[in-house]
Amino acid sequence: MMNSLSRFKPKNYWSILVISLGASLFLSGCKNGELDALIESVKEATPEQQQFCESKAAPFAHAVCQVSQNELLEANSALSLHLFWKSGQWQAAQEDDRARLADQDQTIQPLYKFNNLLADLPKSSELKFATNAGMYNAEFAPIGFTVLQGRQILSLNLNEGAGNFHMMPNGVLWWDQKNRVSITESHKFNEMLQSGVAKPWYATQSGPMLVIEGKLHPKFNPASTSQKIRNGVGVCEDGNIKFVTSNEPVTFYQFASLFKEDLNCANALFLDGGIASALYAPDIAHQDNKNMGVMVGLIEDHSSNKQ
Repeated sequence: MMNSLSRFKPKNYWSILVISLGASLFLSGCKNGELDALIESVKEATPEQQQFCESKAAPFAHAVCQVSQNELLEANSALSLHLFWKSGQWQAAQEDDRARLADQDQTIQPLYKFNNLLADLPKSSELKFATNAGMYNAEFAPIGFTVLQGRQILSLNLNEGAGNFHMMPNGVLWWDQKNRVSITESHKFNEMLQSGVAKPWYATQSGPMLVIEGKLHPKFNPASTSQKIRNGVGVCEDGNIKFVTSNEPVTFYQFASLFKEDLNCANALFLDGGIASALYAPDIAHQDNKNMGVMVGLIEDHSSNKQ
């Protein structure tokens, strides 16, 4: 028996554990039922890798990536949301003057792709998921209100105009330095900025709003035939911030209804669609290879000072 075990080369941790348990219980005369019970008890005591993204088939094919607001707010949490635009910008923020120069330096190109973002991150920072974070111009610069680590890159855009961004009301996805996340209609957000109530550490403006205070955007038509790949984000009643990317073309009405009816999000914001909609989600083996402007991503910090 010992010779055959010594020749067997287990492929993973569970193989080693089962062999060890089996050998111990065999020598002690335990029954198979006791072995099964012991294996299950060890499984329950073993922490599993947290999964942030999953694929869904209904009401249409889509991916959902989410993070708990409570987890983000925990003291010394290893999880944090960030916006990314140019290479080295996040690290440069440790020196405020240097960061502001990087924001304005036209020679520093946007990251464009998820692969470039992954290469740009410190080794202790693991990207759990990421998406495009709003609309951009021909130079891949944001066209709406943008704040990176407390530094305003672009002012709030309240102008009327054509296109999805200007389908009022539009809105702002933002969070403060404690990682408290909100989605706020742009005119209301402007009032909060002026009064000092809103102090964004990160912010990205896009449009249209999908759900406003529990109601669908008033301009969405249930009979619309304009279908596109779309992605957006919602702050939801279960305490999660949910980023959704459709895997098939849908109308605005269908997309917004998912946030309102299925995900129970009181406020939700359209980020972009078509060729600009991109998702990085290793949990479901998904990584789009598209150029983007600003990106939003969830980081897990593996440095020694995080629990």
